[in-house]
Amino acid sequence: MEANHTAPRSRTLRVRCLGVSEYRPVWEAMQAFTRQRNGDTGDELWLLEHPPVFTQGMNGKPEHLLAPGDIPVVEVDRGGQVTYHGPGQLLAYTLLDLARLGIGIRRLVEALEQSVVEWLAAQGVTAQARRDAPGVYVDGAKIAALGLRVRRGCSYHGLALNVDLDLEPFSRINPCGYQDMPVTRLADLGISLSVAEVGESWAPYLAAQLRYTTGSERSS
Repeated sequence: MEANHTAPRSRTLRVRCLGVSEYRPVWEAMQAFTRQRNGDTGDELWLLEHPPVFTQGMNGKPEHLLAPGDIPVVEVDRGGQVTYHGPGQLLAYTLLDLARLGIGIRRLVEALEQSVVEWLAAQGVTAQARRDAPGVYVDGAKIAALGLRVRRGCSYHGLALNVDLDLEPFSRINPCGYQDMPVTRLADLGISLSVAEVGESWAPYLAAQLRYTTGSERSS
């Protein structure tokens, strides 16, 4: 009898919790991980916070940086425009072999968005994704932003979810290239969880979206 080579393989998503980490070293670590990985390298999800920083995507336009002030601006190799990262925001970096998963970048975007929508629903909050402006929105205000890069079939960068950060720096930019884009956070929606707690409870939703059948391994 011929073997069934189309059966899905069991897959484990390793979740790494990195605490508060400077942006540039983490970015360089993502690049190195992606450059050095091979077909046997496991997929990883890095959960962390950054000190205040604006990141400008490859398609970013300088006019969307209105008044950055003393917050540094880093030009990076992800898609999208400018956004802000700071303490109180969950960063979820998706270091995945998309070719092995059998998905494209559009499916990854959908999985990230839907995982946040479903997690918010479990907290009693109704949210939506927008095809014209990737991310997750609550009553028209953006609560999660996306920015990805794919290299040799593997992804890095990922998702930023506003938990309880200072929203003032968003007024210094046109978030994701949209003028006067309203921004919100979990704390304003009555969800009183730490960044670490949000990451721990949300990660299984993403794992389920991408069918990691063997669950998650956690490490620091």
